[in-house]
Amino acid sequence: MRRRAGRRARAGAGAPAWVCALVLVLLAATAGGCSAPRGTSDGVVRLRFQSLAWQKESVDANRALVAEWNAAHPEVQVQYVQGSWSSVHDQLLTSFEGGEAPDVIHDASDDLADFAYGGYLADLRPLLSERLKADIPDASWETVTFGPDGGVYGVPFLQEPRVLMANTELLRASGARIPTPEAPWSWEEFRTAARQLTAEGRYGVAWPLKDPVSATLNLGLSAGGRLFHRDAGGKAAIRWSEGDAVVPATIRAQTETDRSASRATLGMGGSDTLPGFFGGRYAMVPLGFSYRQQIVAQAPPGFAWQVLPPPAGAEGLSQGVSPQTLSVAQDSPYKKEAAAFIDFLLSPANMVRLARGDWMLPTGTRALADPALRTPELGWATGAALAAGLRPAPAQSVRGYPEWKDKVATPALQEFYSGAIDLAELEKRLVGDGNRVLARYQR
Repeated sequence: MRRRAGRRARAGAGAPAWVCALVLVLLAATAGGCSAPRGTSDGVVRLRFQSLAWQKESVDANRALVAEWNAAHPEVQVQYVQGSWSSVHDQLLTSFEGGEAPDVIHDASDDLADFAYGGYLADLRPLLSERLKADIPDASWETVTFGPDGGVYGVPFLQEPRVLMANTELLRASGARIPTPEAPWSWEEFRTAARQLTAEGRYGVAWPLKDPVSATLNLGLSAGGRLFHRDAGGKAAIRWSEGDAVVPATIRAQTETDRSASRATLGMGGSDTLPGFFGGRYAMVPLGFSYRQQIVAQAPPGFAWQVLPPPAGAEGLSQGVSPQTLSVAQDSPYKKEAAAFIDFLLSPANMVRLARGDWMLPTGTRALADPALRTPELGWATGAALAAGLRPAPAQSVRGYPEWKDKVATPALQEFYSGAIDLAELEKRLVGDGNRVLARYQR
């Protein structure tokens, strides 16, 4: 409890020696319940690394890398701490406020803005190796760059494009052209293919839109939609264009007009659609790339499936992503050691191990070129081919985005996809109500 302990110790200045000793004992007992000691009399630096890995392969890869680091660096030991994606934002906020944040923090880039602006994360520019800076593309670095001085508050290392998971047998029997990264479907072709795949008792596509904002905005980049724009002074505003309408209009048409998409899946998460996918009720499901792991683990014997690229619009196969990141707490007394550990974790070979463990794509160019991530099996080659089109999610660094997402965009999109409001009303809410939210953060 570094910040609190420091203030309490200073408050006891001038007290009798026995009082100071008692205070120190009590502080040590209190801190012991919160965190491991950072450094001890043996001269060993101790870092805490909070990982959000949750799949067994990913947890195993992270733990193995921590063990390898510890074996090679007796003077800097790393403690693996298991975190959870479902509670990470609130947990980190509490730990930052209490001076108890882990030294090395695993998170997602779209969760960093408030922490960066709040001064909780270290600017990594003077700490990162030239190798790591050069290996990760500029587009990925944009996702972790905040503020007028262009501070870098995380290292983006894993990214997940959205793809189409397709039932191979049904796709071939439909007569629809099978898309490739070199010749993807347009959004209109995708709509046609979904109709061709629709039959009695079967929908051509299932859209799991429990979280409709991310899917709508990130896929919208392909059609030229951005929704969020910045002026010359860096102030963000929401503006609607034709490109912003393509994805929501397509989904609405599939559910309401074509009847090629199931209305029942609109409130589902991705995993909820898999039983219907395996059972032939849905011929295609748009999902994140990592869902391949669940398909491999859960699909019945003999089920044939393949990974297709998402539809392409005026901007080709561009889509938004919010990479997973590694950051260093501003409060950590061992920032250089923490950055060195991150550099080790994200060497090209280790980045491949982390990517395979999480069934995602690495951001590093050398790791992405590894043959293990270019094989046609399990769709790795299709995913790797999409990497060049991955861009920062439209609202990546916009302050106020979480409130806009929760209070404005999510309910508005849910109502639109359910048929309760039309496209004009959707635009009115996203833009009008949205700009009022952003204004409070940019005064």
